[in-house]
Amino acid sequence: MQLEAKNIGFRYEDGPWLFRGINVLVEPGEIVGISGPSGRGKTTFCRILAGYETPIEGTVTYNGAPFPKKGYHPIQMVLQHPEKAINARWKMHRILHEGYQPDEELLALLGIEQEWLTRWPHELSGGELQRFCVARALGPNTRFLIADEMTTMLDAITQAQIWHAVTEIAKKRKMGIIVVTHEKKLMQRLCHRIIDFNE
Repeated sequence: MQLEAKNIGFRYEDGPWLFRGINVLVEPGEIVGISGPSGRGKTTFCRILAGYETPIEGTVTYNGAPFPKKGYHPIQMVLQHPEKAINARWKMHRILHEGYQPDEELLALLGIEQEWLTRWPHELSGGELQRFCVARALGPNTRFLIADEMTTMLDAITQAQIWHAVTEIAKKRKMGIIVVTHEKKLMQRLCHRIIDFNE
């Protein structure tokens, strides 16, 4: 169940190439970091991996084949700002159950309290909302998780709790993770290897 990007290139309309010739192979259970300064296209590359953007050049395959066109997508992505990924008109239990029915063990591991389920998004903190975004992304059919600055805006305790939960689940399921962050110490601690977008 490999996730592979071959010779990926992307640019907007007739603008300069944002990046070109990017090759990445992520194995099940592997944690790969993507490093580089802002503006080099790390988030755009992640969106291509997740199927949200189409590359100008190159291909992305899952287990040697194109992404499935229907059903639950095996590549899930969690962004930096949870409020942008959540429908403000839905209560949290509806948001959480949008894709699948998470089990109690997962909710407990992520520190999601039952009383939060009846609240509106604006009644929760950023850290509490992000826990829901992570839970929603960790469906039983998720094979690779892309964490794009997933915990950057959170306090150190919340960061540690979320990453502990995610890495425990990844080990249990042999789920691959792609980590994008400017926090070098976090990346060095988590990742098996790091891809530098400067090169």
